[in-house]
Amino acid sequence: MERIEYDEFGLFHENAEEYGLPFAGRPVVRRVAVEVDGGRRVSALVWKTDEPELVLLHGGAQNAHTWDTVALALDRPLVAVDLPGHGHSDGPGSRPAGQLNAVGNATDVATAVRHLAPAAAAVVGMSLGGLTAIALAHEAPDLVRKLVLVDVVPGIKGERAKHITDFVNGPPSFASLGELLDLTVQFNPTRSLSSLRRGILHNAEQQPDGTWVWRWARHRPPAPEPGAGAGAGAGDGIGSDVLYDGLWESVSSIAVPVLLARGMRSDSVLGDEDEEELRRRLPSARVVHVEGAGHSLQGDTPLELAALIEAFVFGG
Repeated sequence: MERIEYDEFGLFHENAEEYGLPFAGRPVVRRVAVEVDGGRRVSALVWKTDEPELVLLHGGAQNAHTWDTVALALDRPLVAVDLPGHGHSDGPGSRPAGQLNAVGNATDVATAVRHLAPAAAAVVGMSLGGLTAIALAHEAPDLVRKLVLVDVVPGIKGERAKHITDFVNGPPSFASLGELLDLTVQFNPTRSLSSLRRGILHNAEQQPDGTWVWRWARHRPPAPEPGAGAGAGAGDGIGSDVLYDGLWESVSSIAVPVLLARGMRSDSVLGDEDEEELRRRLPSARVVHVEGAGHSLQGDTPLELAALIEAFVFGG
């Protein structure tokens, strides 16, 4: 049985090389944990030693390392959080919808942000992280001074996200890294093999018997019995045709600048009607179309996303 060595801080040079970013040596990044309700811990990556200027929230079935290339390109002090039930964070506890409960996630994230980045200039959230950021802006508005949503708004159509949920709801374990990589290549055919392997090492864990398990899958709730209903938290809509529709009211109450970075490839989860609803609910929101990106802009077009964040948040 082959054991695969993994140093979570030893792969940044690959990100830099792939995207032509300067790399003078391993960046200053450390992993920290903050205790939240119930004695659970939310883990995060803290970049640099100065007061963090940004908070980054990843999508469902991802982890804080999804932002590595964006963080390298920004070259600013920031905090990238592992959402509850993802990465190195503990599970979400017993709340309805578990790790997919955006409002419950926001409660835990608020505790972490107050401890790690209380003066951050903006919160950036992709997919589930963006929905969590919307809930955070409602629950703890003092922590959100600007908001960047990455290819997400409430009311996502379940059919549009089916390619993602099908991937996430795949096998619970894999016989080898190669098997897991093959599946991931099928899901992300436009990404480089090295970036996908790097992503797996950050997002999965080799077991003592040599098999591999997604880190987030350890906290995945069991599938509901047929006819039992979704069992989701308020506004989540898990298992329905429209997801997180209840968060639209929170969007309407946002009083800070908002940017939506929308991927325009067919694997985005947004349609024109979603963008129109955002503009109707929040006329002040700015929307930018990113032609070369699908749903995960931080993976598809990380340098373009970093430039959008820099310009919107800091005026660069």
